[in-house]
Amino acid sequence: MRVLTAPAATVEPAQSFSKLTLSLATTPEEVREVQRLRYRIFIETMGLSTLTNSDGLDRDEFDAHCDHLIVRDTKTLRIVGTYRVLSASAARRIGRFYSETEFSLSRLDHLRSRIVEAGRACIHPDYRGGGVLMLLWAGLAAYMRRERCDYLIGCASISLADGGRNAAAVSHAVMQSHLAPAEYRVMPHLPFPIGESDAADKGVIPPLLKGYLRSGAWVCGEPAWDAEFHCADLFLMLPLEKLDDRYARHYLKESRPL
Repeated sequence: MRVLTAPAATVEPAQSFSKLTLSLATTPEEVREVQRLRYRIFIETMGLSTLTNSDGLDRDEFDAHCDHLIVRDTKTLRIVGTYRVLSASAARRIGRFYSETEFSLSRLDHLRSRIVEAGRACIHPDYRGGGVLMLLWAGLAAYMRRERCDYLIGCASISLADGGRNAAAVSHAVMQSHLAPAEYRVMPHLPFPIGESDAADKGVIPPLLKGYLRSGAWVCGEPAWDAEFHCADLFLMLPLEKLDDRYARHYLKESRPL
């Protein structure tokens, strides 16, 4: 597998300007760096005591089958952003996409060979000004082109820390404005109860979900309840053709192919 390359992007973290580079993890050590960053963000920051472990790594059985997009700060040499991607061929070998732990994707069976799944999006708190996310989106688009896939799927999480009010409000709002055509709908195995819609309450859309929607993603039905991570998950589907200039093409037109 060739390393993904893209032009270095300049962002301003909390302390100084840094150069960022985009690549695919190629060693077990880099994958552990990814898992360590995910642990810090998903488990320590969210206070999920039931998922703590002595290794300080967020990992599961899918990691070994996935590719891991990484953004590295070349000044500090640390990984500051990551996305986990599962190709159609890898999903076929495993027998499922990660999303199928939460949703029935039977209506998408005819598209399986054209799908790439993205998940575990994670950015270091000091690098959330936009540059890291744009590089990761550029990487997703390049990866899809390499795999000759037309659709990106994945789950966007909404915290239930407020008891679920915001998750319910956001779910109602985005299903009204971005609902997928009926032939792309999925069913959650464990639905998150969103109750009746309050038209006055639009909720606060998490940044990652907002990025997907701005790029033209569809919301493919009602949310699933992820009890392990204490969140509601919306299943999203984004055609490659809708990845727009906001995130990818500025980088892709100058980057080398995978």
